Amino acid sequence: MQIIVTHGRLAHARVISLPTWKLLAAFLGMATVMVALSGAIYHFVVLEAARGGWPVVGQIGKLVVKDEIAQRDRFMRENLDAMASKVGEMQAKLLKLQSMGERVSGMAGLKSEDLRGLDQPLPVKGRTGAGGASGGPHVPIVSPTLQQLDIALAALDEHADHGSDVFTLIESRLLETRLRALMVPSSAPINAPVGSAFGFRTDPFTGRGALHTGLDFAAETGTSILAAAGGVVSSAEAHSAYGRAVEIDHGNGLVTRYAHASRLLVHAGDLVRRGQSIAEVGSSGRSTGPHLHFEVLVEGVPQDPAKFLGHGERLPATAKAARARREAAALH
Repeated sequence: MQIIVTHGRLAHARVISLPTWKLLAAFLGMATVMVALSGAIYHFVVLEAARGGWPVVGQIGKLVVKDEIAQRDRFMRENLDAMASKVGEMQAKLLKLQSMGERVSGMAGLKSEDLRGLDQPLPVKGRTGAGGASGGPHVPIVSPTLQQLDIALAALDEHADHGSDVFTLIESRLLETRLRALMVPSSAPINAPVGSAFGFRTDPFTGRGALHTGLDFAAETGTSILAAAGGVVSSAEAHSAYGRAVEIDHGNGLVTRYAHASRLLVHAGDLVRRGQSIAEVGSSGRSTGPHLHFEVLVEGVPQDPAKFLGHGERLPATAKAARARREAAALH
């Protein structure tokens, strides 16, 4: 870019050449200076005039400052209203969770004494009192103050912690119930029909009446015998009457016995899970043929295994018929 300079005292016109980048740099420099001057004038003139109460400029400055404050307040109000709406939604969700927690706690078997201490009034930031007294302003959903929102958020935080504690306790009880269920022999040890049920019967060797202390499942030699529940193998050895037998301790005095096996697959001290193969069907010991003799003992006393195996619902018809015959004989 060229600039031509002429003057009456100059014999010739002077030509000044400026590169484009220098011109842009000069423009940017001037713009920066103007912005800085504008800021300085606003700060030292308008604000000082508003604060100092200058006759004319002060009134104009107060109007400008008032407009800025109004815009800032409007922005804050809009944000506070949006936050209040979110707080309301969170409160509604927490109420749903609380109602769900009450229903689930009942299903988990929790009693009122289990929740003692959790149902006490929750401390909320901003509330003070003595002797159990409490108070504080109600937090409206529409146009709340920043302090009210802070109190509401603190209350939500306390309720969330309370709900977390309740659900943690529920989860613990459900896991405890599940563990107890895993330790109860409610799973059939073999997929086979029952040939002889629990109770009095004619002994196949002596021909006299005798108590049969378990269930006999007729099956072919080599059929897998499964653990009816999880536990620890307390015994896995040969016995004169039971032949090769496995005993599993399920805790709380509950023991299951699997007798007349052809082969044992576990050893004493092994930890077994429900459905794990522990032996194979055979005819060892005091037996007339291949079958599984299954017993359930509580504190050493034989119990009817059918009561544990789904209350007889999963037992074949032969077992149900045998039970019906026993009950009919008892009535007569």
